[in-house]
Amino acid sequence: MQFSFSYDKQKTIQALRYHFIAKSDIRFMLILVNVFAIVAAILFYSKKIRPEPFLLGSAIWIFMMVAIWYILPYSIYKKTDNFKEQFIANINENYLVFENENGQASWQWKQFEKFIESPNFFHFYFNNKAFLLLPKDEIGDEMRHEIRGILNRNIKK
Repeated sequence: MQFSFSYDKQKTIQALRYHFIAKSDIRFMLILVNVFAIVAAILFYSKKIRPEPFLLGSAIWIFMMVAIWYILPYSIYKKTDNFKEQFIANINENYLVFENENGQASWQWKQFEKFIESPNFFHFYFNNKAFLLLPKDEIGDEMRHEIRGILNRNIKK
């Protein structure tokens, strides 16, 4: 199956946010900072600690959310020229191909470690840090269902 697509900036940034939040180490840090902030708030409210630990926990939480929600996704979007181009995707049982006027790149399904599906994208992971995004906007429901079948047969989820 073949279809053309381009990346919508806001949806791509949302997909990058989803990527960062889905990472187990970032999720663990968020939980740890939230627990610290809650414990510090309780201890501060019960007058067992001074306000500095509570303010520190709040500042760390705000900094992490700004970094994960804004700084990381926008900086990656700006650095990646591919997000601003038009592509043609070819998908079959053996491989995935992206083509544009600059050339083409193809990947066999066994090259991907895993895939996940977010509301607007399929995320294909080569490893924990390297991944591809395939937008679902240009794909009809029937083709999307066929793609899910190919992915489930060929890539671990």
